[in-house]
Amino acid sequence: MNFALTTADIKAGLDMLAASDKDVAKAIDLVGYPSERINQQGFNTVLRVIVGQQLSVKAAATIWGRVQALAGETAGPEHYAEISDDELRSAGLSRQKVNYVRSLCTTVSNGTLDFDALVHLPDEKAVKAITAVKGLGVWSAHMYLMFSLGRQDIMPVGDLAVRVGIGRIIGMEERPTEKQCDEIGMRWRPHRSVMALLAWHYYSNAPF
Repeated sequence: MNFALTTADIKAGLDMLAASDKDVAKAIDLVGYPSERINQQGFNTVLRVIVGQQLSVKAAATIWGRVQALAGETAGPEHYAEISDDELRSAGLSRQKVNYVRSLCTTVSNGTLDFDALVHLPDEKAVKAITAVKGLGVWSAHMYLMFSLGRQDIMPVGDLAVRVGIGRIIGMEERPTEKQCDEIGMRWRPHRSVMALLAWHYYSNAPF
């Protein structure tokens, strides 16, 4: 599958939606188009998601740097097998996150999570494969599908900023629930990923 969330894809998708949805058109007029975000595919991208969970951007970057210093920037699961739990904890990982790292290494090494195969799986099956790793939930899977695989029809309703942004774009007084956001998002299929990007962009840049 081709990566379908480049800058050109985002603009084309949003323009298509804006042609028939005045809320989308108004949002674009106010904040402009969101930028593309492209992450590498594979083990290290998912590992970084685990390292950064429930941390500020700055703290996550610091700890990720320490982890990479232990194993190397392009290290695979086999390299982490040579690093002790104590070393990982000294780098800043909690005991729980160390367990998550071990789970990721195991599922990749035994083929349960096959990054090459993910490219060809439909969205639902790809989410199921990623969430088979302890510590990786649906939100993490959605982030990988959007930013590493470039899937065009993902609505990450588990992301608070997306829900707030969507609610503001369509003029809701209250932040929509995950269920409500999922239902609202159906009107933008099969371009929900670009709407999620617009929601993040709107959340960060629209004046209130």
